[in-house]
Amino acid sequence: MTGLKITAPIVSTSWLAKNLDHPDLVVLDASLAKPNSQESTEQQAPLQIKNARFFDIKNTFSDQASELPNTMPSPETFTSEAQRLGINQNSAIVIYDNLGVYASPRAWWMFRVMGHENVAILNGGFPAWREEELPCEPVLPVNVPPGDFKADFKPALISDLKQVSAVYDQPDTLIIDARSEGRFTGEIPEPRAGLRGGHIPNSVNMPFEKVIKDGKMLPVTALKEIFDNLDLKDKKLIFTCGSGVTACIIALASDQVVPNKKSVYDGSWAEWGQFPDLPADC
Repeated sequence: MTGLKITAPIVSTSWLAKNLDHPDLVVLDASLAKPNSQESTEQQAPLQIKNARFFDIKNTFSDQASELPNTMPSPETFTSEAQRLGINQNSAIVIYDNLGVYASPRAWWMFRVMGHENVAILNGGFPAWREEELPCEPVLPVNVPPGDFKADFKPALISDLKQVSAVYDQPDTLIIDARSEGRFTGEIPEPRAGLRGGHIPNSVNMPFEKVIKDGKMLPVTALKEIFDNLDLKDKKLIFTCGSGVTACIIALASDQVVPNKKSVYDGSWAEWGQFPDLPADC
């Protein structure tokens, strides 16, 4: 059997069902608990797609030494944990989550940052899979041989506070904020204690829900229309949000329709908003 290659950043349920038993395929469940929910991920999703493995964004695949949530782990940690999940250099990875399209783009972007291009998200996620009555099984512990995955870190795809503070006011850079309009303007308080409201000056607001309908990413034609309304030209795009998760939804949307260089601000407003000496607009 020839190697399995993924040619687009989003795959359909029918594509995944067709390739579910391919030996190169690795299916990852990157579910997060619903925002502001007290339930654990396991309580919300006692089932998984057949042969799926849990990609733990909150714990295993985030920097546990950081005071910020969901920050990128080191390439060494990412390598060892990906190997533990049985991921290989030639793996074709499809990632889904329990909310349709929510956390899976974060995991997709992390693999891109770590140099793995053969990766996509499942459009519609687990809800779409269940609706079509496709193969599921109880959530099982990972029991696979270690993989040979090795991270090839791409620093241009991730931005830190120093980098963003140096370019936010430059005409060749556009920062796109995926938070809700109310949080962007400061009219709605931030959910994290101690954070002021508002946004990074010169950034534009594109709530992540704008590129999603019924739990699925909008078609490419609709995404193109959305991004055509922005003055992008040859600007470098930096995506931000509250904690680096939903920014990746907009990054995924843009990846399909605009060729601009792009990165995700890993600390996002959870970092910027805690420093009163950094400028902010409301």
